[in-house]
Amino acid sequence: MFSLMREDIKSVFHRDPAARNTMEVLFNYPGLHAIWVHRISHQLWKWKLNWLARFLSNISRFLTGIEIHPGAQFGRRVFIDHGMGVVIGETAVIGNDVTLYHGVTLGGTSWKAGKRHPTLEDNSVVGAGAQVLGPITVGKNARIGSNSVVVKDVPENATCVGIPGRNLLQKQNTHEPTIKTKHKRQAIAKIYGFDAYAVSEENPDPVANAMGIMLEHVHQMDTKVEEMCRVIQSLGGDVCSDSIPKLDVTDFADTGISPVLKKAAEEAFDPTI
Repeated sequence: MFSLMREDIKSVFHRDPAARNTMEVLFNYPGLHAIWVHRISHQLWKWKLNWLARFLSNISRFLTGIEIHPGAQFGRRVFIDHGMGVVIGETAVIGNDVTLYHGVTLGGTSWKAGKRHPTLEDNSVVGAGAQVLGPITVGKNARIGSNSVVVKDVPENATCVGIPGRNLLQKQNTHEPTIKTKHKRQAIAKIYGFDAYAVSEENPDPVANAMGIMLEHVHQMDTKVEEMCRVIQSLGGDVCSDSIPKLDVTDFADTGISPVLKKAAEEAFDPTI
């Protein structure tokens, strides 16, 4: 028991830069207190002393603001940061080195008996206000964003965000832009501080990625049409008399772009680049 407590205290220093000394952690971290009381109530639960286990967990809830059913299973070095409003259901299983922030719910979606709460595998992190519901599994090293509502399994090493939660996986982008498009994209990214088309390995959001690919496709189609029009006109044809409107830096005036960067922006949108 005491060896587990020492591990818990050390884990706080690893995951909370605000922790300054052992005495502060020992007396002022309700997340630790809730876990320590839970270990006792869980043992009482396994001994079939259910009323006493529930009574002890209720006292812990009153003192810490963290509600943990005595039937929930905890691994080693679990850290509940801040903790207020955390609710963990009866059949929840939490692995080693898991981190939970305030307002997290590990809840059920059914009134049927049996496994109805989530399983969080080792090193997973659940952000503040996230709701993880049902007998799902959150894989090792997974991350769940703040205020997300997760009702499906989260793979290992994935990040899950949104309502309902979407799994974002870091993977190689198979859409390879042309050299000309890539140079233009880099120029715009230099101005705005991010990938202008939202298509990069560093941006794993599948919606942004799909929109970026569509925008790039439209841009390339416009370029192809303009080239075809020039060829037809050189052969004597009378087509494409009205040019396609060009992107202009003034179209982005509301984005807060500064006059200092105006020249760079004009170069970024210059079709000759």
